[in-house]
Amino acid sequence: MTLPRAIAYLDCFAGISGDMLLAALLDAGLPEQVLRNGLARLDLGHVDLDIRATQQQGLHAIRVQVSSRGDQPLRRLADLLAILHGSTLPDEIAATAAKAFRLLAEAEAAVHGIAVDDVHFHEIGAVDTVVDVVGAIIGLDHLGVGKLVASPIPLGHGSIDCAHGRLPLPAPAVCRLLQDVPVYGIDCATELVTPTGAALLKTLASSFGPMPPMTITATGCGAGSRTLAGNRPNLLRLIIGAPRLAEEAQQVEIIETNLDDWNPEGFPYLCEVLLARGALDVNITAIQMKKGRPAFRLQAVCDPAHGYEIKATILSETSAIGLRFRREERLTLPREQVMVATRWGSVAAKKVTGPAGTVIYPEYEECRRIAAEHQVPLTAVYRQVLQADSDRKA
Repeated sequence: MTLPRAIAYLDCFAGISGDMLLAALLDAGLPEQVLRNGLARLDLGHVDLDIRATQQQGLHAIRVQVSSRGDQPLRRLADLLAILHGSTLPDEIAATAAKAFRLLAEAEAAVHGIAVDDVHFHEIGAVDTVVDVVGAIIGLDHLGVGKLVASPIPLGHGSIDCAHGRLPLPAPAVCRLLQDVPVYGIDCATELVTPTGAALLKTLASSFGPMPPMTITATGCGAGSRTLAGNRPNLLRLIIGAPRLAEEAQQVEIIETNLDDWNPEGFPYLCEVLLARGALDVNITAIQMKKGRPAFRLQAVCDPAHGYEIKATILSETSAIGLRFRREERLTLPREQVMVATRWGSVAAKKVTGPAGTVIYPEYEECRRIAAEHQVPLTAVYRQVLQADSDRKA
């Protein structure tokens, strides 16, 4: 890595393809020679990269076109995995590329009703797709991107001609790949998302929704090859920055249900599952329902991008047969993890910056670990952390 771990946001207002993502990375700062050197580690023969600046609707962007000399064979998934295995790419890059190719092959196998090992088609065998996938992963690695978030994905309509004949849009493989991804339709009779673009999204994006809090350090635009109707620029915008916790209001989704026939001893497990699936907070409150029946109000807070999964989990793991949900704004203070010196060694704590200055808060799990390891009262560990904060301010 040449930069500290960063966060990146893919603004897919006109969709995504593999070449658009690769071009956006180049525009955001990926050196052309780094890309060429990385691709040279693949046994693809001579590959030509045509990288040039362009404009769409008055906006600067980079356009990438890939070609090769001589005929490229039709390849199966095993052939692509063999290329990666025989390369000198770093293991992490090769493994991520293999995951993307496997997703592509599995999607095509599912929509055509054949075995994964029997999939062989131009879309994943062509050298340009290999370059797009591997090049995008090389670019994110070089730019130090540790987390990628994407916007909800627009989908066009109509049809497209490909190696399998005329297919409806969105392409069947794209629909398969974008399962569990937030999408929306727009009035555009054009392919906005290619199977390669969808596979890269599914492989690389950790979540989908609004732009995460960050301090922007670079932006890049990758241009697509098609002209879109309605004066819409056919661009993919990549925004890279240093992650930070937001000081301004954020929108969250509040999901609630009342449970009068559920065993609350399952709440700790339910809480763990919801938090693992993207919930920001989970709580349960004792209430009294109609006719004096005792019950519990379960509430989960999440960012809207995780709303569907949180709702599905509650309906699966509890006796709820219905849910209420709404959007609300919230305000959070900047916070970061710090290490505090104590008599038992360094302890992780949370430093929160508020209007009156910074405050150190002990982290329960860390203090609990220290108390258990050294057989001391939990309150004594808390006091040590708080005293360190007091000494810091003195």
